[in-house]
Amino acid sequence: MDSGSEYEAETGGMFAEPTDYYPPTPPPTVESYTMKTGAAITLHLVGHSSLEAHTLWNGARIISDYFETHPDLVRGRTVLELGAASALPSIVAAVLGAKRVVATDYPDPDIVHTMWKNIRGCELLVPDNDHDELSIVADGYVWGADSQPVLAHLSEEDKKAGFDVMILADLLFRHSEHGNMVTSIEKMLRKGADSKAFVVFTSYRPWLQHKDLAFFDVARERGFVVEKILELKTERALFENDPGDEEVRKTVTGWVLTWPKEAYQESST
Repeated sequence: MDSGSEYEAETGGMFAEPTDYYPPTPPPTVESYTMKTGAAITLHLVGHSSLEAHTLWNGARIISDYFETHPDLVRGRTVLELGAASALPSIVAAVLGAKRVVATDYPDPDIVHTMWKNIRGCELLVPDNDHDELSIVADGYVWGADSQPVLAHLSEEDKKAGFDVMILADLLFRHSEHGNMVTSIEKMLRKGADSKAFVVFTSYRPWLQHKDLAFFDVARERGFVVEKILELKTERALFENDPGDEEVRKTVTGWVLTWPKEAYQESST
């Protein structure tokens, strides 16, 4: 027996932590989203995530509803979601007839598995008759990183151009990542007059709202045109017991980033 084992035996392991010392990891949860047709989409969420993927955020619900109201925004188009978590907006885009949808989040095995579970469990998604595969996939992606593995999910023609639509739902609280988010848009949003990156969020920490909005300063500095397209209030705050102005915590705003005209004119020459 070595000296460490002898000491532990003598002390009875008094410094060992009891088996129930740490609280158990919360179990996975299930949420539901009802489409305007009345059809329900069941969404599994990881039990806990330091990346906040265990919550079905307001932004995901609101942009999904917005696409249902304006289905031509995604129908027949290629769509990429960043920080997808449950992948709800991606699933809705696929149900509405998007040509190809790629739902991404940080390459954590549990998160990627959960996105796939929601995709494969959605009965509203019908495989392509020619290839017997869904128009939607899930993958891991770190914001700002090499875009080629994500673009590889597109056809040969589309991967050269990029995605028609990008979705960022409730990501702006990650202030230090604003630059990387915009870099991802630069790398993967197709340079075209009708290409759009939809950014929908709530300032869940009202005292930091100015830092949330700083994302759009970064986008403008990189040359993007920024337009606000919606503002609405939910019936109640997502986290009702949180501090800060409740009206701000109930407010969801939606914005669109587009390329300036000179950007896509140059790319076509």
